[in-house]
Amino acid sequence: MKGVVAAGHPVTAEAGAEMLREGGNAVDAAVAAVLASFAAESPLTGFGAGGFMLVHRDGPGGGESTLIDFFVEAPGREGSELGAQLIPVDVEFERDAVQVFNVGAASCGVPGAAAGLAHAMERFASMPAEALVTPAAAAARDGIGVTRQQAFLFRILSPIYTASPQLREVYAPEGRVLREGETFRFAELAEDLELFAAEGPEPFYSGEIGQAAAEYATREGGILSGADLAAYRPVERTPVRVSYRGCEVLTNPPPSSGGILIAYALGLLERIGEPTAETIVAAMGAANAARDTAFSEGLHEEDFAERFLNADVLDAAARELMSSPGPAPSGPPGDALGSTTHITAIDADGVCASVTCSNGTGSGMLVPGTAMHLNNMLGEEDLNPLGFHRSPPGRRLPSMMSPTVVLRDGEAVAGLGSAGSNRIRSAVLQTVVGLVDRGLDPAAAVEAPRLHFEGGILQAEPGQPEEGLRHLEGAGIPIVRWRELNLFFGGVQAVRREPGGLLSGGGDPRRGGVAVRVG
Repeated sequence: MKGVVAAGHPVTAEAGAEMLREGGNAVDAAVAAVLASFAAESPLTGFGAGGFMLVHRDGPGGGESTLIDFFVEAPGREGSELGAQLIPVDVEFERDAVQVFNVGAASCGVPGAAAGLAHAMERFASMPAEALVTPAAAAARDGIGVTRQQAFLFRILSPIYTASPQLREVYAPEGRVLREGETFRFAELAEDLELFAAEGPEPFYSGEIGQAAAEYATREGGILSGADLAAYRPVERTPVRVSYRGCEVLTNPPPSSGGILIAYALGLLERIGEPTAETIVAAMGAANAARDTAFSEGLHEEDFAERFLNADVLDAAARELMSSPGPAPSGPPGDALGSTTHITAIDADGVCASVTCSNGTGSGMLVPGTAMHLNNMLGEEDLNPLGFHRSPPGRRLPSMMSPTVVLRDGEAVAGLGSAGSNRIRSAVLQTVVGLVDRGLDPAAAVEAPRLHFEGGILQAEPGQPEEGLRHLEGAGIPIVRWRELNLFFGGVQAVRREPGGLLSGGGDPRRGGVAVRVG
């Protein structure tokens, strides 16, 4: 086999698989898939987004593992005053289930997608940019059929995606947002993709698109400036590591928050026993409780991850959990949407690339004449735990996004990640449990019913052992029992390599995901 790609849309996965067929490696596949997702999984991602890519390459001494941080930065280098306020928008998920999202020029952070993908290509890719962009540009220009999942997102986000003439032209060409089965086309995206292939990231930062973005945001009262865009650089970081059941789990380090919370929960689960509903909820609750003000303030301290995941700290936390009558108190509920994409690829040579990108819900600010829909990360409550517009210019915002790779004896045996905002943590945690503890193949591990404990309430998909749920209810935990699998619980895309070299993958049905194997 040449490799396998798991992604949230068939067009996305097939773009990556095409690179594997042509002799590319897992990073080639991941980059091509990310670019295709700009068309196939709009409005979740795009050139206005940010993200993270974790790359592991097998080799002597455990190989090489690198986390490329290209997430959104706080703007404001030019010292401009905000001339606009965050614009609250009601998004209705279901009847009586409404959440407020903040958009507008005041919500726009510095995007990192173009810079991050270009960095990954320079460091790890083997194919020319033109080849990696071709499937994405064709999809954007020729059009893609709107899936059920896309139609749902278009509908609930319609207050944002009909907020300007530019957005209406793309997402509501007939005066209403596109519906399932209709064709989504984005000609400007095809042009921007081809510009990216020809000139790299420069046009999106100090060039024509970056200048247009800064002028548009400033004109509308935001603080995203040309200086912010020109100064943006991807950052290579060392992944955090935690031992789990004889494996080593690598994931996203600070200043992001999701990875070390997943590592913390895995470290506790390793110590408190086999993964049952009770122990998994206990680990989730303890990780939620650890995410306090000191945690948020410490994310930018150089040795914070080492202190937070110290073995003695985990031992003490595990002892406290085992002596307590129930799970630790859980924090408040977070963002219920999680407008994020994830892609994982692995090849026959032991290269694994796991990449998560997000545009938030989008800011409603589509830069005129371009395909750059600016993100709304400055208006995402979960990414601004100390308050809106409190981060100094140039600081990376924290994120729950957690591309993850599992090693055994120094070699990649699985790669995964998820969409889903706060549910990223619980989705990745339980998928690792499925792959490692239960020996499930990726499809079964991804499709297994999930739990999510937050805000003192346990959300449970159907199929959970009823005895464990009753025990938790007896401990005073209210449980919401869902009738079917739901995108609320995230969107995991996972791949696996067996000892004999067999490669497999699983795409999350909650998000319309698929896995494509290339022989």
